[in-house]
Amino acid sequence: MVTLPSIAILGTGSMGGAILSGLTQPSVSVEGGIRVTNRTIAKARPLSSAGVDSFALEETPDASAQALKGARLVLIGVKPAMVPDLLREIAPALEPDAIVVSVAAGVTIATMESLISGVVLRAMPNTPAVVGRAVTGLASGSRSTEADVALARTLFETVGTVLEVPENKIDALSTISGSGPAYVFYLVEELTRTAVGMGFSPDEAAAMVNGTFLGSAELLVSSGVDPAELRRRVTSPHGTTERAIEVLQSADLKELFDRATASALARAKELAAG
Repeated sequence: MVTLPSIAILGTGSMGGAILSGLTQPSVSVEGGIRVTNRTIAKARPLSSAGVDSFALEETPDASAQALKGARLVLIGVKPAMVPDLLREIAPALEPDAIVVSVAAGVTIATMESLISGVVLRAMPNTPAVVGRAVTGLASGSRSTEADVALARTLFETVGTVLEVPENKIDALSTISGSGPAYVFYLVEELTRTAVGMGFSPDEAAAMVNGTFLGSAELLVSSGVDPAELRRRVTSPHGTTERAIEVLQSADLKELFDRATASALARAKELAAG
């Protein structure tokens, strides 16, 4: 059983909602309860449940202040451009011992610490949090203690694995694990299109491609074997897979991923610059 103090999630969209799903598991106890906010009643109402109070800004103008009452952990889940204004708004309502954790890309700890007086951390989870398979990067702020970071780590471990990194690596991490699910889904899309082009039905193609990605990932994790070695085990000398791998290698995927992640990192720096 994991026990956490009272939690507020301000902006419970896809990521905030995924983390909320981890916090409401039977194995997690949140003392003092969870309070969450959304802009609309339509989004807020479905999130109400035992132990979760959900507020809509269109119905309760002071929803953020209501959610913050007694909250030790405060998760900021709004879009990056909205973070500074939200922090200015909530600064007077934060509990003295509150730990504020932002999951917004590009908004630096320095920016957040200039707007509120308490402890600030940055986290970068990814969407597999929905199924408890997130990889979350967690960076401490200048005012945070080891105990503060440990508490935030426990929160994010309810939805997956946590890596503690210095803030100067958090944006780079976001280009790998944060954006990474999109890369995987894109590869699945394209391989599925190829299968359909070979005459398989969309359902047959999905069964082959989705099952292959899932099985390969589980094999990689459970075996503990290096992916290059697992690839070699599938690639018989002078066989069909070897021919396919040669074509993929000729495309220089390493250079392509280098350019893609560099572009994502440049965008994170643009967001940080405002």
